[in-house]
Amino acid sequence: MIIGSITILLLAILIATAVIVAIFAPIVVYLPRFGKSPAGARLDRIRQSPHFRNGKFCNLDDTDVKISVKMFIRAIRKMVFGKKKALVPPEPMHMEKRDLKNLDKTRDYYVWFGHSSYLLSLHGTTILVDPTFCTASPFSFINKAFKGTDLYQPEDMPDVIDYLIITHDHYDHLDHQTFKRLKDRARRVVCPLGVGSHLERWGVDLTKLTEMDWYESCSLQENWDVFCLPSQHFSGRALRRNNTLWASFLIKTPFGNIFAGCDGGYGPHFKEIGAQHPDIDLAILENGQYNIQWKAIHTMPSQLEAEICDLLAAQVITIHHSKYALARHAWDEPLTNEIKLKKIFGQRIHIVALGELEELHLKPQKDNLLP
Repeated sequence: MIIGSITILLLAILIATAVIVAIFAPIVVYLPRFGKSPAGARLDRIRQSPHFRNGKFCNLDDTDVKISVKMFIRAIRKMVFGKKKALVPPEPMHMEKRDLKNLDKTRDYYVWFGHSSYLLSLHGTTILVDPTFCTASPFSFINKAFKGTDLYQPEDMPDVIDYLIITHDHYDHLDHQTFKRLKDRARRVVCPLGVGSHLERWGVDLTKLTEMDWYESCSLQENWDVFCLPSQHFSGRALRRNNTLWASFLIKTPFGNIFAGCDGGYGPHFKEIGAQHPDIDLAILENGQYNIQWKAIHTMPSQLEAEICDLLAAQVITIHHSKYALARHAWDEPLTNEIKLKKIFGQRIHIVALGELEELHLKPQKDNLLP
């Protein structure tokens, strides 16, 4: 009887929320932080993509996530009345803060800012991926960063960001305020097809913008190439879903080849990427914010080993954890996952401290060696 009353209460809350959203959504989504839907020539190009069908982008195997009202109520009930896990660290996280404006240009570095934001500096060429320093949600009171993980701000990034890469348009990967404060420092911005619509609304210089579909590639500079590759995920801001593409990227450089993984579930595309690009020196992979109900679009811990083997990656770093609680697993569970992986793969797994300068020792591929 009590369970039935709880279900009725949750259903009433769901209906009330839907009514409120219906009334206020048209006003709210006008805010710049929500970006802009693709239109005009950009939309025409999207419609030509083989991955855009029936008005939306689709995964390679048409993976979709359908959540019924029953599943939603069950999830809310578990969240409110279920056993609580340690979703947030009991103490502030320890994070180093380094001078990123004067890095040694003869060495290669990786700096992780928590979640999926990181900086690569390869012999002085800087690559910033999915920077999120302000907020990971449409409103600042939602998805607050763990205490201690907000030491770095956009202004702490190098004065020149050679390549700013955005993997998809979710708030925890594309932060409106962070982008606004960094866009003028970026020499070039690379993103999946359609994401440029948001960036254009936020004032990006279109001459610096490169939007790519899966399996497209472009030259960044001499002996530097970037390949846009599939991921098994989804996209969307505000009430719009899958009208922009999501993607992983492979960056081929004279100093090593780096796979910048996107959020996404495990699928045959990992083996395909490994076969097409058998020279990955470093793979940066999602490890966190997973749930069995989301296994199609987020990697489960049990699947990480298969991803690493499929990619044939010489070295691996995991991300998408240690800053936000977006799923119901314990905050430190991804750190335990890393330790388990290290027991299996040994030195191939790099466990990186937040904010620390991790010097990379990537083995250059013969085809990419500088003269």
